[in-house]
This record gives sequence, C-alpha cells and structure tokens, in this order.
Amino acid sequence: MSSQSATLPLPFIHPLAIVETKNIGYGTRIWAWTHIQEEVMVGAYCNIGEHCFLENGVSIGNRVVIKNGNSLWQGVTVADQAFIGPQVIFTNERFPRSGFRKPFEAITIGRGASIGAGAVIVPGVRIGCYATIGAGSVVTRSVADHALVFGNPARFQGWMCVCGLRLKMSNSTDLAKCECGRRYEILPDICRLAID
Repeated sequence: MSSQSATLPLPFIHPLAIVETKNIGYGTRIWAWTHIQEEVMVGAYCNIGEHCFLENGVSIGNRVVIKNGNSLWQGVTVADQAFIGPQVIFTNERFPRSGFRKPFEAITIGRGASIGAGAVIVPGVRIGCYATIGAGSVVTRSVADHALVFGNPARFQGWMCVCGLRLKMSNSTDLAKCECGRRYEILPDICRLAID
C-alpha cells in the first residue's frame, strides 16, 4: 500500500444506512436511512443525505452533494461537483404502466449543475454543465450548459457562471461578465468561457 493511499479518508457510512455497493469513493459520507443498491457507483468526497434511495444503475461522480429525501432511479448519471437539493423528483419512464415494463430513459446531470429543492426532472433530459434549475421547477426538456431555468414548465431565464452567480450581459457586445471576474462569450443557445 502506498503512503498516499494510506492517508485518504475512508467513506463514512452511518450505522442506520443500507449500503450494498462496494463502489464508494474515498471521503464520501452517507447518512442515516439512506439505501444504496449493489450496482451503484459513488465517487469520492460525496455527501449523500438522509432518506435517499439510489437504485441499481445509478452513477454518481466526485464531490457531488445529494440533499435529504432524494430517490435516483436506474439511468440517472450525475457528473462531478453537481448539487441536488432536497426532495428533487427524478423519473425514468415517460409512459408508466404497472405490468408493462418499458425501457427506461436516462437522465444526465452535468458537471457542476445545481438543481433546486423540489424540482421535477422528466425522463430523457440532460441538465448541462453548470446549469441551474430553480426550486420547484418542472424540467421537461434538456437544459444547455450554464443556463438558468425555472418555472412549470421550466423556461430559460439567463446564464450562470461556474461560481454560481448569474451573468450580466454587456449592452454592446456578445460578452457577459460575472462578479467573480470570469467573462463568457454568448452565442445563440450557447454560453462559454471567453478566451482572452
């Protein structure tokens, strides 16, 4: 065993959690009354709150926060540094019927995306990198990288910085600037870091 791996923190699993998978990264914390099935991948330094359920086939990246009361069903993939607020509803069947099992539709949450409390994410959508979903929103279609959406159904409301603040558009150019100093190029339906 290398000296580096000896210093990495082991996962913390609360005694009242049910964790069937062996695929839990270093430093991850899993709290009480959470159930994680055997075929789930959870990265390093994640925080998974109380009363969560992760079904077989779910994949969670590194440094992901999943707040209390979330159920992630087969086909949900969450990239690094994403944030899922309390009691977000994920679905994976567009036309559910008991006794008529159809193929699930995947949901992908991009790197650094944030989903507000109580949002509903319908099957087959992709939430872009660093996108922000407002609390209580119903997301019925994919969301672009850096987009801010909210409402029922969720609609585009602006662009977001990687730091989590809303971007301010310049009146004279296709550039947006954040209070943190980052600048972005804004094209139709695209927001990307500006290259100086």
